[in-house]
Amino acid sequence: MPRAVVLLSGGLDSATTLAIAKDSGYECYCLSFNYGQRHDIELDKAKQIASAMGAASHKVVTLDIGQFGGSALTDDNIEVPKDVDTEEIPVTYVPARNTILLSIALGYAETIDAKAIFIGANAVDYSGYPDCRPEFIQAFAEVARLGTKEGVEGRPITIEAPLIDLTKAEIIKKGTALGVPYELTWSCYSGGEKACGHCDSCRLRLKGFAEAGLKDPVPYEV
Repeated sequence: MPRAVVLLSGGLDSATTLAIAKDSGYECYCLSFNYGQRHDIELDKAKQIASAMGAASHKVVTLDIGQFGGSALTDDNIEVPKDVDTEEIPVTYVPARNTILLSIALGYAETIDAKAIFIGANAVDYSGYPDCRPEFIQAFAEVARLGTKEGVEGRPITIEAPLIDLTKAEIIKKGTALGVPYELTWSCYSGGEKACGHCDSCRLRLKGFAEAGLKDPVPYEV
């Protein structure tokens, strides 16, 4: 069975991506990151998801890019926006996060002879992050081809983003069909016993479940 590295944040999209990778016939090696984010709830959720979904392995890499600041997700001095619609890239964008995480995943994939890296990037119902766009995924695939032994020898590790063109409702429907335990996932940017329901991530998630005609199993403050 071919191996794949799956970036698992603990959120809805990454859990669905794990299910798709498994359904595609890959043995999944999950990789999560403690990068200095505002809370570690999502890391606890990632561990639970990896176990529940039968991942072959789950590793957590500590990489404190949060010390640089510059994002509401890593800097307590920057407030997480609530109930805000904007055409601009929001302050919840973590500078170059996916570039950094994919680079580490690429090194891990080459070490364990994985054939693919799966990432839950989405460019439809999303916050406008530049490193979630198809152009970025395609560019990083070229980096993987040019910058690794596997790529130079003609066996490039592929970068798979199966959710890139799906709406949140389509993602949820697909994940539900594959048995994703959405009750274990966490999408909220704020830490707490319940999701806030007001940050951009919560709003996109709630919109997706509503459009899919399903009830979100995660508890909310409102």
